[in-house]
Amino acid sequence: MHHTIYLASKSPRRNELLHGMGFDFEVMPTNVEETYPQGLSPAEVAEYLSSLKLSTIDFSKYPADSLFIACDTIVVVENEILGKPTDRADAYRMLRKLSGKEHEVISGITVKTANHKDTRHRSTIVKFRQLSDEEIYYYIDNYKPFDKAGAYGVQEWIGFVGIEYINGSYYNVMGLPTQLLWQMLHEVDSSK
Repeated sequence: MHHTIYLASKSPRRNELLHGMGFDFEVMPTNVEETYPQGLSPAEVAEYLSSLKLSTIDFSKYPADSLFIACDTIVVVENEILGKPTDRADAYRMLRKLSGKEHEVISGITVKTANHKDTRHRSTIVKFRQLSDEEIYYYIDNYKPFDKAGAYGVQEWIGFVGIEYINGSYYNVMGLPTQLLWQMLHEVDSSK
């Protein structure tokens, strides 16, 4: 890449995955209220939120070759969008709702330079087996999944013992659709 890359995320998982892709970058957390207009489809919500994270960038404060990456991941089950749980009870409610069911994990991703912006999404289907209350509370109390959409991390204990199958990108479920991002970055770089 011929860009100075900034990742607009505090997520340690996104940081790890972007490093794993071989990129050097700086973390530039954004501070926007993650709300969205009513009437959007789940895919549109994920894209809207990822784009929103880059909406306040003042390009004059960054090098001319700057490239910004933002991502937002949501979990959808039975037409309900599950964001990050507010507390233990909310995390329990979400995991109980996901238990024994398929759900969709959608990540919206935005790549932005001074004269280019591209927003897309990736969707993955995940199926949990039936989880007991004991398992749910063990996971919540030991892993504190309050910073994760749907109240779980696929790479943590609950993913090892609870997920029956994944149809689509595993890394998307972790919070960064790496293959899609690679494609988007390649398109930006080849357009120079």
